[in-house]
Amino acid sequence: MMAFIIGFLAGGFGSLVGLGGGVLIVPLLTGVLKVDQHQAHGTSIVAVALTAIVGSVAYALGGEVDWGAALLLAVTAMVAARLGAKSTKRLRARVLRRVFGLFLLLVAFVLPFKNRLPHVAAGGAGVYSALILLLAGALAGFLSGLLGIGGGTVMVPALVLGAGLPQHLAQGTSLAAMVLPSLIGAYTHLQHGNVRLDLVPGLLLGVALGAFLGGQVALGIPEETLRLIFAVILVGMAIRYLRS
Repeated sequence: MMAFIIGFLAGGFGSLVGLGGGVLIVPLLTGVLKVDQHQAHGTSIVAVALTAIVGSVAYALGGEVDWGAALLLAVTAMVAARLGAKSTKRLRARVLRRVFGLFLLLVAFVLPFKNRLPHVAAGGAGVYSALILLLAGALAGFLSGLLGIGGGTVMVPALVLGAGLPQHLAQGTSLAAMVLPSLIGAYTHLQHGNVRLDLVPGLLLGVALGAFLGGQVALGIPEETLRLIFAVILVGMAIRYLRS
């Protein structure tokens, strides 16, 4: 039952803001269910994969997925997700978390001023959009595999600030792009024994319900409001990563 509740909350939250839900699952698994940190990351990425699948379906039904951009993000993310999962026990995650926290603070500060960025006002990054998406996919995939997060913390800002996409479209595209990379990361963690299989059924059931409802709610929120909500969440995440 606790796994179901965690999955429902994380799936709903992740689909609402396009983050996959790992940002909630990992601390809840370690704090509430006392799961080992490495197993929490591995188990989280399994749930993140389902959040991405169900959430992207919810956004696609509302016409808010750019499949071309999602493909570009996924190409490099698939390779990097496996590398990140393999690096879990070798890298100093604490240092990486703090650097990532500073990055989130910077993004959160810039997001409210999106429409004032020169390239966004001009209609997007043009020929550089593909390069931005490929690089964002690589970084998002690596962090997804390493930290058990959904990758949306990198992909959504890249789509909104780099490519100039509207917030709803960016979140739906981010979720669609993370389907295959998160599945690869989940498989790699499973191979290394980092998945609590006893918790997976409850998590997945909760995620499936929460992710679809979260996506439907997001489609009804005005873009400016949704972008502000996303920025506030990034600040909270940044503080948590900086203090970890």
